[in-house]
Amino acid sequence: MDAQQVKELAKSLGADLVGIASAKTLNAFPPDPLWPQTPELISKSCKSVIVVASRIPVAAFRAKSGVVVQYMDMLVLRRMDKIAYRIADALEKEGHPSFVTAAQETDWDFKHASYGRLSTRHMGIEAGLGTFGLEVNILTPEFGPRIYLTGILTDLELEPDRIMTEQVCIGESCSRCLHSCPTDAVKHFGIDKRKCAEAAQEFGFMTSLATWERFIDGDTEQKKEAIRSRDIYGLWQGLLRVVGSFGDCPRCLAVCPVGNDYHAHLSSEQKVIPEKTPEKVARGKAFKQARKDGDEIDGLNQWNRRWVGPDGYQGMVARQMQEFKKQQAQRASENKFKREPEDIS
Repeated sequence: MDAQQVKELAKSLGADLVGIASAKTLNAFPPDPLWPQTPELISKSCKSVIVVASRIPVAAFRAKSGVVVQYMDMLVLRRMDKIAYRIADALEKEGHPSFVTAAQETDWDFKHASYGRLSTRHMGIEAGLGTFGLEVNILTPEFGPRIYLTGILTDLELEPDRIMTEQVCIGESCSRCLHSCPTDAVKHFGIDKRKCAEAAQEFGFMTSLATWERFIDGDTEQKKEAIRSRDIYGLWQGLLRVVGSFGDCPRCLAVCPVGNDYHAHLSSEQKVIPEKTPEKVARGKAFKQARKDGDEIDGLNQWNRRWVGPDGYQGMVARQMQEFKKQQAQRASENKFKREPEDIS
């Protein structure tokens, strides 16, 4: 198979987006050189990484409860893994050993499990699917950050896609992700993982450890009270359906204005951001001024700028919205014409 055939296969199996990254490039540009997440550490024979993306249906982001998003996340991940497995299976039958990476896997040896063996965000960017947002989610032109990614490592050498150089994220002039973050975790093209986890992983691994430590150290009455507590119920829900232990906070995904899915179904629902404060607005303005002044910014240093988009934001979202409105108007005009009765006079 060549690159085009692999992409056609992925799309035929249901992938929403697919790109190809060179293993050589991924090895040369690890997200953090101090903690290299590279294909060569997993398999020396890997030559290409096929990156598959599945979108999250946006109706979930209109629900009042985050549980809806969490359940949709789980369904999307299952579907994506099935697609990736079938691609790997097809490649192997063609004589090219291939395997799928775990999309949401972390390793304890990588900064106490805050990193996985590969960064799916960086793989997606190297495969030409998007660039980093202010909160360092990958933003795709089609679906903004409302996607999940996984990779298929293969020994088949495929023509890689070009990395995007135009910044997809509007950036500091938008700052909607910063305004909406309930734990104030968004930095200047960076994220405070611990703060983010307070909302995104309310009943995640570290919460589980802390809960059981309190239980073990407690006296008989404290243990009885703990068994009936919300924490134990939350952990049970997390084990049963991943509720509360993964993707518990959808706010930055819901408010991001990138993508036709946002223009079509979220713009009116998410126009107002209740979490927005004067302090957050001021910080966004300070970010903008710092970039204008050429200050040293960790998220925009010479190494990281590669994934943010070295050419900066050039109006992609505005052009996209104009084209979307044009298509909507044309569709409405065509539907009106179809509804009008034929003149038989």
